[in-house]
Amino acid sequence: MKTVLLYLKSLLKENDIIVLATSGGPDSMCLLHLMCELKNELNLKIIVAHVNHKLRCISNEEAAFVKKTCQKYNLIYEYMEILKYNNDNLENEARLKRYAFFDELMTKYHAHYLMTAHHGDDLMETILMRLTRGSSLKGYSGFKKEYAYKNYKIIRPLITVTKKDIISYMNTYNYKYYTDSTNFSDNYTRNRYRKNILPFLKKENASVHHKYLKFSLELDAANNFIESYVKKLISQISDDNGLKISELKKLDSFLLKKVIEYTLNNIYIDDLFLITDKHTNLIINLINNPKSNVYLDLPNNYQALKSYNYYKIVKINKECNYEYILEDQISLPNHMQIKKVSKTLDKSNFTIRLNSHDLTLPLRVRTRKNGDKMAVKNLGGTKKIKDIFIDEKIPLTKRGLIPVVTDSNNTIIWLPGVKKSKFDVESDGIYDIILSYEEE
Repeated sequence: MKTVLLYLKSLLKENDIIVLATSGGPDSMCLLHLMCELKNELNLKIIVAHVNHKLRCISNEEAAFVKKTCQKYNLIYEYMEILKYNNDNLENEARLKRYAFFDELMTKYHAHYLMTAHHGDDLMETILMRLTRGSSLKGYSGFKKEYAYKNYKIIRPLITVTKKDIISYMNTYNYKYYTDSTNFSDNYTRNRYRKNILPFLKKENASVHHKYLKFSLELDAANNFIESYVKKLISQISDDNGLKISELKKLDSFLLKKVIEYTLNNIYIDDLFLITDKHTNLIINLINNPKSNVYLDLPNNYQALKSYNYYKIVKINKECNYEYILEDQISLPNHMQIKKVSKTLDKSNFTIRLNSHDLTLPLRVRTRKNGDKMAVKNLGGTKKIKDIFIDEKIPLTKRGLIPVVTDSNNTIIWLPGVKKSKFDVESDGIYDIILSYEEE
C-alpha cells in the first residue's frame, strides 16, 4: 500500500475535505484506514458516507460497524437507507441513488474529493464485461483513476492494487471488515468473471492488472483525442434544436458513430454499462429513418429523437400529465398560462372566442391523450391531434408541452398556439368567453 499512500500524499493538500464511499467491506475499509494514516498529518476533514441497501440480513449490523469505526477515528458519519426499489435493474437503481447521496454530501460539506474503493481487479472485470457486451471506446477503457465531475473530483486510489493486496493489508493490521456473501454468487455477471476469468489471467501474469491499467489509459488517451475533434465538429453542425441530420448524413460512418457515442456519453457519463453499441446502431438507424418524427427509448427515461432535420437526446418527464378545471387563469408546466380576458384584438391561434351555449361547462385544460381528435375550424370534419402536429411541423420535443382545452364532455375546442376548433367565434359574432394563451 506504500504506492497508494505516496499517490494520496501527492494528491492531497492540507485541510482538504474528502467524502469516502464506505460499505464496510474490505476494499472501502482499507481505503478508510489509509486515509486515517494521513488525516492528522494533513489535517484532513473526512466524511464517511454509508448507504444501507437493506437487501441483506446483516445490512444494519454493517451500518452500525461503520458508524462505530467513525466514532473511533473521529470521522464524520453520514448515513442513508434505500427503502424502496422501483426499477427492474436493481443494481443500477441502487448505484444512481448512492451517487445522488454522495453528490448531496459533496455540496453540503464543500468537499474537494469523492473517493471510492474500486481496485485493479474491478477495472479488469469492467473492461472484460464491456468487451463482451459491446460498448464505446470510452466504455472499453473501464473507469478512470481521477475523474472531474461538477466542481469536484472522483478519485479511485486503489486502482493500482488487487483484491489480494487489500486483504493482505487488512489482515496484517488485523482490521475488521464485513464480507458480502452475494459476491460469491454465480447469479451476478461480475462474479463469474471474478471467479473464472481473473484467476486464469493472473496465473498467466501476476501483474496483469497493471497491463489492464495501461490498456485503459491508452484507450482513454485515444478517446480524448477523438472527442476533442468530435466536440469541435458538433459545435459546427448543431444549434439550440439539436444536431442537424443533413450534416450528420455527410459524415464518414466512423465519425458518425463517434458523434453518436459522444452524445450518449454526455448523458450517461459513468453509467456506460447501460449503453452498448446496439444503442449507437439503433440511433444511426433512427437518423436514417425516412419518417420526419421518430424516437427511440433509452435507459433511465431518456429518448433519442429525430424531429425533421434534428437529432437530440431528451429526458422524459413521466409525471407531466395533468388535467385542470379552467376558472379564471391556469399556470402550466411549460411556463405559459391560459386565462380569461375581457377583450382582445388578437385573431391568432393564441386566442379563442367561445359561446358558452355551444359548450358544456366548466372548461378543462389537460395534456394530450392517444386518439385525441378535434373538429378543426373551417375543415368540415375532425382531425387527429397527432396529424395536426405533423401538418404544422411541430417537433416531438414540443408536442407534449402543448395543452389541450376541452369542455366537460371532453370535446376538444382548442390547441392553444396551434389550431382552433369549429367552436371559435369570429370577432363580430356572439361570444361570452375569450381565452388567451401567453407567457407567465
